[in-house]
Order: sequence, then structure tokens, then C-alpha cells
Amino acid sequence: MSNRIIITGAAGFIGSNIAHALNARGYTDILAVDDLTEEGQFHNLTDLQISDYIDKRDFYHQFAAGSFGRVEAIFHEGACSDTMEHNGRYVMDNNYRTSKTLLDACLSQGTRLLYASSAATYGASDTFVEDPQWEKPLNVYGYSKLLFDQVVRQYSSLQALQTQVAGFRYFNVYGPGEQHKGRMASVAFHHFNQFLETGKVKLFGAYGGYGPGEHERDFIWIDDLVAVKLWFFDNPIKSGIFNLGSGRSQPFNDIAHTVVNVLREHSGKSALSLSDMVDQGLVEYIDFPQALVGKYQCHTQADLTRLRTESCDHDFADVATGTRLYIERLLTQGD
Repeated sequence: MSNRIIITGAAGFIGSNIAHALNARGYTDILAVDDLTEEGQFHNLTDLQISDYIDKRDFYHQFAAGSFGRVEAIFHEGACSDTMEHNGRYVMDNNYRTSKTLLDACLSQGTRLLYASSAATYGASDTFVEDPQWEKPLNVYGYSKLLFDQVVRQYSSLQALQTQVAGFRYFNVYGPGEQHKGRMASVAFHHFNQFLETGKVKLFGAYGGYGPGEHERDFIWIDDLVAVKLWFFDNPIKSGIFNLGSGRSQPFNDIAHTVVNVLREHSGKSALSLSDMVDQGLVEYIDFPQALVGKYQCHTQADLTRLRTESCDHDFADVATGTRLYIERLLTQGD
């Protein structure tokens, strides 16, 4: 454990959870890379053991110049993750160009790269298999992730990869450490706060052939995501692009139902069915936003065939299990 590990986006939701898991294994020579311009971004770093911090604006060219010595692996989690960001140049610079620079430097220095891709690469597709025929991004964020995946594939086909390069297409991740993400935080986080503030949670109404609250996503509990990332860290011969979701597709109604019942239980009240929650005004459906028409994935479900083929047999939590763990943690520890 003498070699250094670098985490980009270390102050972010996923990056900080990976750092916690590495600390639990005894890794402390961790270089944290991020941008702390926005107030409050530092909170996820305060209880981590790291050896150094560097601003992202300085990191990429310094790493390419070999300024950090021998680096075992980089967990590349830093990106613009706002799927509604309309400045394509900004998104491409942050998500594609910096990743390409990092990839070239990693290959040159023999540093393993485990990076974050996204299920947004599939966009309008109804099939979620890691193959170009199913990749139809709906926004520049999804395209920025897809373009880097395509470069990784090209390098792989040219047998240019002499070290581990593994990309992970995250589906809908939820869990502690996302408090700074604002509207991009998970539905579970928003429902928790909505219910505490107003006594109800809100979901989108009918759209795209799906009933109120019935739009389906593959929701993955953060502890499961981290476990898979560390499995690849432990298996340095495994490279490729992999879906990282639970392999299940569940409606947003399932999250609302679990959040409300866990909070009711916490206050000494009995559990309710979803229909009772709707009747009592605890779950409310709102008109589908016009801004999202034609840009919204109504259904996602990770195909885990490729992950399982690599012998990663991690058992993923369902929404009821993961959301309950999350809400109980928020109640006891805050976020």
C-alpha cells in the first residue's frame, strides 16, 4: 500500500465515498483533486485521511508532466454532471478533453485508470448493453461521456492499453455525500427533505406512456457502486466499459413509498400503502415539465452480463433496502 492513489472529484458524492472505502482499507496516501470554488464543497473531505489536495485546474498538466511520482491508480470521478447544462463547450472541456489528457498520461506512466462514464450514453435507447448500436445520448453531457468511451474502445482495439483502463456507466446513484449537488441530487435525498419540510413528496405525473410516478430507473445504492469499483481495483487485469447499476428497473413510486414509511416509522406512525399515501396527500403528482419533454429517459435498466462475465458477482440492494439504509443514515448522521 505504498503507492499513491489519486481521486479526481474527491470532494464529490462518489469520489468521497471511494476515499472513505480506501481509508477503511488503510490507504491514506491519497491525492484529492477537486474544485472548491463553491462554498460548502469541502465538507465531504473533512473526515477523510488524504496526503495532499490540488485544484483541478493545476492537476491535469502536472500529472501529465510526471509531477506526482509513481501513482498506482486514479479513480477519475471529476466531471460536470449536470445533464441540463447547455454550454456544450464547457461540458466537453470538463468531461472529454480532461479525460483524454488523463488517459494519455496514465498510459504513458503505467497508472491504472478507473473512470466514471454514465448511463446517459444510452439516452433514447430502450436497450442498455455496452454496444454502439444502443448508444443514443439525448444531451451534450451524455455525448461527452460517450465520446471518451469511444476513445477507450479505439485504444483497446489498437492494443494500446498496456495497463488497466476500466469505465463504469453509472445509473441512478443515491446515498450519503450528495448534499451539495442541488437539483442533481438523488430523488431519495429530495424526498427526504421535501417530507420533512412540507409533509409530502412530489413526483412527475404521466408522460411517455408511463403513469404518475411510474417512470422507471435503475437505482444503485452508493455502497454497492463503491464495492464494485474496489473489486476492479483488486483485479488489475480487468479492463473495459461496464454498466454499473443494480440490474433492476423500479418506479420512482417505490422510492417515495419507502421514504415516507421510514419517516413515519421514525415518528411512531404505522406504514401506509402507496394508494393511501396519495389519498392522504403525502404523495403528490405534478405536471411533467415541458423543459424535459423529449430529453427524459423514462426507463433504464443496466444489463449486467458483461460485468458478470468478468466474474464480479456482487449482490446489489433493491430500492426498498438501499433507500431505507440511506434515510436511516440521514436521520442519525445527517448529510
